[in-house]
Amino acid sequence: MSNWRLPQLRIAIIGVGSIGGIILGALADTDVEIICISRGSTSVNLSELGLVLHTPEGSIEVVPSERYLLVDSNSGPIPEQIRNTCDIAIVCGKTVDNHTLSKLAEELVSVNGCVLTIQNGLGNAEFLAHKVGSHRVIVGSVTHAAWKNNDGEVNWVGRGEIILGPLNEKGEVHVDSVLEILNDAELNASKSENIQQILWKKLLINVAINPVCSIAGVRNGALLEVTSLWQQAMQAMREAAIVARASGVDLGDIELESYLREVVSISPDNRCSMLQDIMAGRETEIDSLCGAVVMRGESEGIPTPCNAILHGLVKGIEKSSIID
Repeated sequence: MSNWRLPQLRIAIIGVGSIGGIILGALADTDVEIICISRGSTSVNLSELGLVLHTPEGSIEVVPSERYLLVDSNSGPIPEQIRNTCDIAIVCGKTVDNHTLSKLAEELVSVNGCVLTIQNGLGNAEFLAHKVGSHRVIVGSVTHAAWKNNDGEVNWVGRGEIILGPLNEKGEVHVDSVLEILNDAELNASKSENIQQILWKKLLINVAINPVCSIAGVRNGALLEVTSLWQQAMQAMREAAIVARASGVDLGDIELESYLREVVSISPDNRCSMLQDIMAGRETEIDSLCGAVVMRGESEGIPTPCNAILHGLVKGIEKSSIID
């Protein structure tokens, strides 16, 4: 993909929440041109205050609004001057917004560019592929931990990694360039040859942490402190692993309890994304997490009672938030 190396790369970040904020903060220290696609109060804060990022080391970094071009997705179509000009579009938004996100990615990415999804859950890459072509879709799994406070400041509470892989072999040509850019930004990116393993290992962590911490209203570290919460998280994770293997996914020699403990240990102070959504009265991604495990389990003839209960409880909390 030698034609990527233009005088200045243009990268779009679609959805500047907590993880999108980390990506923005990291890329701001490189020489790439950045376009931020946001909406609502996040867009207002990015326009008026810039991005305020609290790093894991305790420092506070401010990325001024002059460092990026901001587009409010609620204000109208993508401006013509940036349409189909981005070398990479990084999709960080919620799965519940996939229709909008995929349309934005299609409008932003250049003919020789690619789209990187670092979303939670299953089916996101395939959804994007319908818009931009499977040969241009890169799938990423992120273990960096972050949450946003009420003032819109991003708290990066745990450094992790980003693991990438192409949706199909035709996308292989894009991966090395994306890796180079992310590692220039010190985001600890690496490549995997097994994309389904990437997706399912990420799902295992999400079904363990997100619903349990959201229902209990606690930060990640509480899983290590409250035995009953840990047991529920592990049961959800075990069910998902059984479903994955029944679906033909090679999870390798993963030891589930050690894997979960490692992730929670680097992000004990983090409020998971689902808890942030519930606190803000937003729709969660539970359908693409526990809901996806239940549906896949049904198709494989495997019971997933823990995931079904967690799915139902989170849906109930969503309903309560709407009523209140």
